[in-house]
Amino acid sequence: MKKIEAIIKPFKLDTLKEALQTIGVTGMTVSEIKGFGRQKGHTEIYRGAEYHVDFIPKVKVELVINSNMLEQTIATIMAATRTGKIGDGKIFVMPVDSVTRIRTGEKDEDAI
Repeated sequence: MKKIEAIIKPFKLDTLKEALQTIGVTGMTVSEIKGFGRQKGHTEIYRGAEYHVDFIPKVKVELVINSNMLEQTIATIMAATRTGKIGDGKIFVMPVDSVTRIRTGEKDEDAI
């Protein structure tokens, strides 16, 4: 099993959700986050005053999948969220040793 964390632009969330559902991904956790990378923030004007925004709003999507779905899931995330512009985000993949569904006690792949 693998855990995928994808940091994406907020307006791409619905597109990503629909794309993942079409390949059979049944669940995800979504968090609103802020951060910066190479983008290094941006400058905005508010009531005539210019100010620098260091942290850009992003969305973190977390999902746990069977290892055999890894490449298809990554390709789907990239296709659904890529704009070709700086700040499109990142995808992190980590191994998952064990999963237990609290309600039923199911383990590992059965709990996904």
